[in-house]
Amino acid sequence: MDSTLPGATSAASAARRRRRLTHRIRDGLRDLSVQLALLNHQIGMQLDLRDADLECLDLIGRYGPIGPTALAKRAGMHPATLTGVLDRLERGNWVIRTPNPTDRRAVLVQVVKERAAEVTYLLSGLNTAVDGICAEYDDDELVLIADFLLRTARAGRIATDELADT
Repeated sequence: MDSTLPGATSAASAARRRRRLTHRIRDGLRDLSVQLALLNHQIGMQLDLRDADLECLDLIGRYGPIGPTALAKRAGMHPATLTGVLDRLERGNWVIRTPNPTDRRAVLVQVVKERAAEVTYLLSGLNTAVDGICAEYDDDELVLIADFLLRTARAGRIATDELADT
């Protein structure tokens, strides 16, 4: 197509705008990743938890009770490394291990609810801010944002799995 034609210029302009917007989104996600990592680090320091411990605690809270093997997979950790994390979390009274009712040889890990409230309290500033941000969007926009975040998280999991397999 001849770029001197009005339609071609418009299409090229739209393509440039699309690339800029996509770049802004990727930059925003990178900034968000850094800020959340810094927040998690601060929370971990206040609670005397390592970053990996806090990440596993979050995963247990969201997906637990969960078996150590499933948790290791979700956390992208070697099972031996996860054992050390779980030992620290158990010593700190953050989690408990209980027998798996469907498999007597296995255990399930779950969060001690009273301790989880400490993490929730430290996240309250962020949660309040996010509530305020969400209040600025209508329901249809929130559905779109939630879908984008879920799909982006899925893409991150796939990329992580692919790197782990190499």
